[in-house]
Amino acid sequence: MSYDLIVIGTGPGGYVCAIRAAQLGMKVAVVEKRVTHGGTCLNVGCIPSKALLHASEMFEEAGHSFGKMGIVLDKPKLDLGAMLKFKDEAVDGNVKGVDYLLKKNKIDAVFGTGRIAAPGKVEVKSADGKTQTLESKNIVIATGSAVAPPRGVEIDGKRIVTSDHAIALDKVPGRLLVIGAGVIGLELGSVWRRLGAQVTVVEFLDRILPGLDAEVARQSQRLLEKQGLTFKLASKVTGVDSSGPTLKASVEPAVGGAAETIEADVVLVAIGRVPYTDGLGLDEIGVKKDNRGRVATDSHYATNVKGIYAIGDAIAGPMLAHKAEDEGMAAAELIAGHAGHVNYDVIPNVVYTFPEIASVGKTEEELKAAGVAYNAGKFPFTANGRAKANQKTDGFVKILADAKTDRVLGVHIVGADAGNMIAEAAVAMEFGASSEDIARTCHAHPTLPEAVKEAALAVAKRAIHM
Repeated sequence: MSYDLIVIGTGPGGYVCAIRAAQLGMKVAVVEKRVTHGGTCLNVGCIPSKALLHASEMFEEAGHSFGKMGIVLDKPKLDLGAMLKFKDEAVDGNVKGVDYLLKKNKIDAVFGTGRIAAPGKVEVKSADGKTQTLESKNIVIATGSAVAPPRGVEIDGKRIVTSDHAIALDKVPGRLLVIGAGVIGLELGSVWRRLGAQVTVVEFLDRILPGLDAEVARQSQRLLEKQGLTFKLASKVTGVDSSGPTLKASVEPAVGGAAETIEADVVLVAIGRVPYTDGLGLDEIGVKKDNRGRVATDSHYATNVKGIYAIGDAIAGPMLAHKAEDEGMAAAELIAGHAGHVNYDVIPNVVYTFPEIASVGKTEEELKAAGVAYNAGKFPFTANGRAKANQKTDGFVKILADAKTDRVLGVHIVGADAGNMIAEAAVAMEFGASSEDIARTCHAHPTLPEAVKEAALAVAKRAIHM
């Protein structure tokens, strides 16, 4: 079979790229090594973890918050099997949705492990060992990422697990040790803490959530500690003894020193992800990669080999599903001869703990390092009417604006529903808004986004409700 475009991988970047290309009139095929579409995000990442975060949050509220609102219940009981079924149903609905969209757009789906045998040729090996070769004018690598392999810790998938396994534990661990205080570690640590586990998080750096605004990270850590998570920062796990009935992790200071032993029933390794490019045949055909193993591309997502492109987690940039989606659309448009563009200065980032943590644009640390003069406006949810009424007053909104032009350079939110509120900031920044623009935009009352308006007013030191 011959195509205009073959996309290897049907995660958020891959299937979006394929659909956009089909909309532009191309004959498209996708190659997927899983038995279902959707990649890591839909199958074992974003979707199942968010289902568990939502369910565990409802469990927590039923046990601790409902009584304050006059809803009297017996102590809620956990049916973990039913909760995992709820999670699986969310996954099933989403992956079936992608399958429907590919068929609707007349995209051929080929299941098996893809390898680029030569420019314009993709060899696909199916589960039964049979091989077929597809031809295409263009190939897009959208293979995503894999769990970063740990040092000194061997994953067994039962007691020493990755995020793939941590969304499907068959019982709540009494003690959970999380290695890594990034997004994945904090989200899944929050899930199992709500369901009854004692959670300790070990992080090599001296802070949680590296890359986020430092003030946001500090406040988020305090809130998570109030919920029961324990943090050991500037520390490293050098090994895990799994020979006994409980796991014994050796933990020592990051700079070296005396080790201590932390016992756990389950250890979750959440130290990050790496681009997945193994077995693609890239070295054999001369596709260049950078020093971190990512596929090297130009501004049009083209590799050094004509007709081969790459997007998403396989290339440089934040490993976020929505970043991959936008790159997928842009790549398809560029291949079709249209304009395609992604604004990397306005890519939101969300951590789905409670409260949620969301940001877009620059942090204070980045602006200081670049020597950019800025003004900051900050507004706490304790002063927001809707937050008070909902008893969800933790957190704040912070807006950073250029000191000379007032253009918004960064927005950071810690609070309930921050992941939705950040969209307003992203739209404003995409249009080059000033803090004055946001401040003069009428916001509905009573709503949580009023805190965004107040933070914008606070940039000029004229917040009303603070």
